[in-house]
Amino acid sequence: METLSLQNKYNLKELELNALLEITQAINNNLPERSLYKIYDFTLRANLNIRRLALYVLDEEWGCKVSYGTSKECFDTPLPEEFLELNAVSAIVRGRDDIFSEFEYIVPVSHKSSILALVFVGDIEEDDEEMNRSSMRFIQALSNIIIVAIENKKLARHQLEQEALRKELEIASDVQQFLFPEKLPYGIRLKVEASYLPHDRVGGDYYDYIPINKNQFLICIADVSGKGIPAALMMSNFQASLHTLIRQTGNLREIVNELNYHVLENAKGEKFITFFAAIYDHTLKTLIYVNSGHNPPMLVDKKGNIQLLEDGSTVLGAIHPLPFLNEGFITDLDEFLLFCYTDGVTETESEAGEEFGMQRLMEYFQKHGDRDLKRIHQDIIIDLDNFKGKNGYRDDITMLSCRIEP
Repeated sequence: METLSLQNKYNLKELELNALLEITQAINNNLPERSLYKIYDFTLRANLNIRRLALYVLDEEWGCKVSYGTSKECFDTPLPEEFLELNAVSAIVRGRDDIFSEFEYIVPVSHKSSILALVFVGDIEEDDEEMNRSSMRFIQALSNIIIVAIENKKLARHQLEQEALRKELEIASDVQQFLFPEKLPYGIRLKVEASYLPHDRVGGDYYDYIPINKNQFLICIADVSGKGIPAALMMSNFQASLHTLIRQTGNLREIVNELNYHVLENAKGEKFITFFAAIYDHTLKTLIYVNSGHNPPMLVDKKGNIQLLEDGSTVLGAIHPLPFLNEGFITDLDEFLLFCYTDGVTETESEAGEEFGMQRLMEYFQKHGDRDLKRIHQDIIIDLDNFKGKNGYRDDITMLSCRIEP
């Protein structure tokens, strides 16, 4: 009998060794996770005569990956939290009224003090207690090899995804930089200043200064709903459309109608753009503008009066044709300051949950509207930083200013 027992132990060890070699070869061959679980299932069920088993693995949450031998499969059975406290092979307490009552042992699989998996084992063929303990150790070792290999696969996949995302963000960031003009005029009669503080690496704001002829120029600001790569690519397309249209016509109504159509076609109604554009004529001293659902820019005249530029239309990309479209028309403008901004400025929140708001901007321009544009932008950014306190910015901060002097 003792010789038979030794032979059984020898045979079992040989099976275990072959199983480890097979699993190692499968891992080295870079088989997918699903295949590794199948090999694990077959090894324990067929080769080692483990008649009842369930393997629970922690992904984002606990789930059953292998199940056989029980009255019903465990794939849809949630894992009781009480088992998560185990750190050693344990016998399952008798008298349970759930599927886990069909198992005899629970085997935790850990890596660096973290439990990665739990193996439920039942109806082991061997009656020898020493061989049972040996089987438990082997199940633990085999499970550990499989789970760690799968964790490494997940980590490698995550790193590849992160690298791909990093490259996408880099490309989108480069694309966004091309949206903005390389140089803005800052002469004696015409000064244009812009500030852009992206909330993330890639934002959805856009501003531009486009000379039309020696007497006219267009100035604009826009904000697309949503952030990230889709927003940057959509705004890139918007900018290209605007530059094409302004070469064809100086009629703002036509430009805005066409832009609305392009945005709706490209975004299929899932995104929209708020947009403000104005054309100034040095000779006629006129400003024509359209505000398409954007925060109203502030026009400060030579007497210090502030006018909010609100005439226009709804946001672009929501409906075509636009339900209404009005042009704002201001004459006798030979000296003024135009300040444009996105909602990231006015919606900056304090620690108490209060928004910076438009009133604070208006009060600033009533007191300091005659300051240099660069100084104005610096002042407002400092005011926003002080106002938000320890809070982070909720959105991109974009400001565009234009000053005409006689």
